[in-house]
Amino acid sequence: MLQNTFCHLPGIGFRTERQLWDRGVHSWDVFRTESTPLPFGKARAAALRKDLGHSLAHLRETDARFFAERLPSDLHWRLFRDFRHSTAYLDIETTGLGYPDDHITTIALYDGKSLRTYIHGDNLHRFAADIARFELIVTYNGKCFDLPFIRDFLEVELDQAHIDLRYVLRSLGYSGGLKGCERQIGICRDTLEGVDGYFAVLLWQEYVERNDMKALQTLLAYNAMDTVNLEKLMVLAYNLKLRDTPFPELRIDEDPATPDIPFEPDIDTINRIRHRFFGYA
Repeated sequence: MLQNTFCHLPGIGFRTERQLWDRGVHSWDVFRTESTPLPFGKARAAALRKDLGHSLAHLRETDARFFAERLPSDLHWRLFRDFRHSTAYLDIETTGLGYPDDHITTIALYDGKSLRTYIHGDNLHRFAADIARFELIVTYNGKCFDLPFIRDFLEVELDQAHIDLRYVLRSLGYSGGLKGCERQIGICRDTLEGVDGYFAVLLWQEYVERNDMKALQTLLAYNAMDTVNLEKLMVLAYNLKLRDTPFPELRIDEDPATPDIPFEPDIDTINRIRHRFFGYA
């Protein structure tokens, strides 16, 4: 989709991009062809063609941040297809909502193939090196929560390109938080149905106070599911966004498979916490 995009060029907004598409200027190659008539003066057309040459070089260098810095945030979804091979799906769990009084308990990181998890007091220090290998980060509400929390607590910069699915999905009519969006597209969490962010705090407390490894396993399973489901939501959002462009051929047809999650949620632990804190099991 990036090579059909012009909104990252100086002075070109969505309306002008639409005009170019309507004229049949659908790609960088067509735009850069000297014989293509453009709705600009010769000097500006030459400058824009030169800029597109720079864009092509940055794309070949897999420099997602170059485009993220130049595109409006509501168009960052266009990065996905070109940088999917270097995308990290990311979610964190914490002891609460506010740093410095609260801290990260677990992090799950998924690249579409491999799942990595990080635990407070164990291996959180490894996260910085692992996340640095990716060009694009996908989160749900990460702009307001996950990324600032990581920056403050772990002092990791996270200057990669970022797609926050909360805003992309909301623009498509999906709301109700991550779990609500999942339910609307038919994702079922089975044993973890009804477990949410506050429940994740209680699971960590059970682990710390009782050394309850089943509580930790359940928390890791929940955190991992939050993360791996982001890929399905990202593919859905990307395909739906494409409907408003002339490029249906760029659709991603496969339904991402849910990987095997190496953590088993414990129903007895879940029911015990429900009874203890919520009065039901």
